[in-house]
Amino acid sequence: MTSNSPSEKRLEELREQAWKDGVVPGKGVDVAGGPIPRQPGYYGQPVVKPPVWTWEIPLYFFVGGTGGMSAVIASAAFSFHHLNLARAALWLAAAGAILSPILLIMDLGRPRLFINMLRVFKPQSAMSMGVWILVLFSTCAVPGLIALELLALHLFTGAMDQLLNIAAGILTFGSAFFGTLLATYTGVLIGATAIPAWFLHRVLLPIHFGTAGLGSAAALLELLGHRISALNFLGFYAAGVESALLIWLSIDKHGAADRAIHEHGSGWLIRIAEILTGPLALVLRFFSFVPFAAISFLLGALVSRIGWIAVGKVSGSDPESVFAAERY
Repeated sequence: MTSNSPSEKRLEELREQAWKDGVVPGKGVDVAGGPIPRQPGYYGQPVVKPPVWTWEIPLYFFVGGTGGMSAVIASAAFSFHHLNLARAALWLAAAGAILSPILLIMDLGRPRLFINMLRVFKPQSAMSMGVWILVLFSTCAVPGLIALELLALHLFTGAMDQLLNIAAGILTFGSAFFGTLLATYTGVLIGATAIPAWFLHRVLLPIHFGTAGLGSAAALLELLGHRISALNFLGFYAAGVESALLIWLSIDKHGAADRAIHEHGSGWLIRIAEILTGPLALVLRFFSFVPFAAISFLLGALVSRIGWIAVGKVSGSDPESVFAAERY
């Protein structure tokens, strides 16, 4: 090919235009069968690996959050000598402590993989810390429930009864502490990833998951017949926070970076969930339709967990979202 060929002349023109304007308009040349496909992403593949979690994980998020915050209510109820409420709340916490490992093992596929995760303690890993939090929560919640049940039976008197009362207080407080971590660490877990829609809302997610867990625990206890003003206040509080988070999500948009939250089926799931846990539950409580408000909040909290997993899958599969997130 000589320097006078049309291809060389055209190449020289492009060089001069690029040097002068800094950009060359128009499309490049598509080579049929060439090594670089036209699909978006990295050679047609997603830039980051989308989550592969199935239905067990959003259900674990819901069960763990509800069980963890039930322990918080149990500890507060025990402190104010509401033994019946404390027992009911700790039953929910113990149920969460039993079901959560089962759901995790079902997702992992083999029990040995769950046990192997306990061989390492990595404070910098949200997943490693989450497994240890779950184990410590279970260690406090189940014995704490046994202690409360023994207290309710009045089998002991004197020093033994006092010792049992102290043990119950320590165990319920421990389950409340680790329960709070259990309910919120899942938001930290997904926020500490490269998935754009998760990472951009890493501050909001732990607050949302913790509040949803608290509202779900209060709602379940109300449906079980514990209609007291403290639980109604917690219901109002959780619905109010969720309403504020709905407004925040509607305002704090990042364009293509988090469009999975505002578009697609995943976006609809998030919106439906926030309406059920926020404005709808708030209005129903305001008009004293407590059972319907509790059901609305519980349904919304579950849909929310499913929605955030769906958001992660859509966002992780969208190369444009990943590239756009680099600007934030």
